[in-house]
Amino acid sequence: MEIKNEESGSKGSFFIDQGGERVASMTYTKAGPGRIIIDHTEVSEILKGKNAGKQLMAAAVDYARKNKLKILPLCPFARSVFARVKEYSDVLE
Repeated sequence: MEIKNEESGSKGSFFIDQGGERVASMTYTKAGPGRIIIDHTEVSEILKGKNAGKQLMAAAVDYARKNKLKILPLCPFARSVFARVKEYSDVLE
């Protein structure tokens, strides 16, 4: 699965397209120069059980590390991943 990222102004999304249809996405908002806020994660039924959400989260963490950002996880899914995956704590705000 290829994770793509698109940004428009202060909004952005990590997503997976399949057959021209967006089947998974994790949206975020840039909140100042050093932080993004993950506000929503959605995965289509066709990807359930394929770790698509975890892959989106890994892409967000990689993006934050590369850009020296912190992540504020308002999305319940993102918050739960940060609670379980201690290796991501370096980008958690």
